[in-house]
Amino acid sequence: MGRIVRFTVSIDEKLLEKFDSFIEEKGYVNRSEAVRDLIRSALIEKDLKPDSFAFGTLTIVYDHHQRELAERITDIEHSYLDNIISTMHIHIDHHHCLEIVAVKGKVKEIKELADRITSLKGVKHAKLVFTGVEP
Repeated sequence: MGRIVRFTVSIDEKLLEKFDSFIEEKGYVNRSEAVRDLIRSALIEKDLKPDSFAFGTLTIVYDHHQRELAERITDIEHSYLDNIISTMHIHIDHHHCLEIVAVKGKVKEIKELADRITSLKGVKHAKLVFTGVEP
């Protein structure tokens, strides 16, 4: 880790109150660590280029009663074997399943995988999150 540098930030009082509530909710020890995490997250997103390499997760909630949906999801996943590290399937209730897919590879390939699954009829919610090592 590099040398620690202090800097000053000017912020609207109401925004600071909301930020302090956020910090407390998340359990941060101080504002500095929360700001560092926000900066890291922004830099990871900024550095995502279509051909760059990334890791992430795709979280999917779907209606397992939707005809052939589970099979379609599996077929799509099989088309991206080089990008899928692991999957976890969870039964939420009688009608819904949660699937978490750990992914790696070129950003454009991972986004394509996510888009193909997200657009399927019966998928209630899907979210792709990229992560990386601290810049």
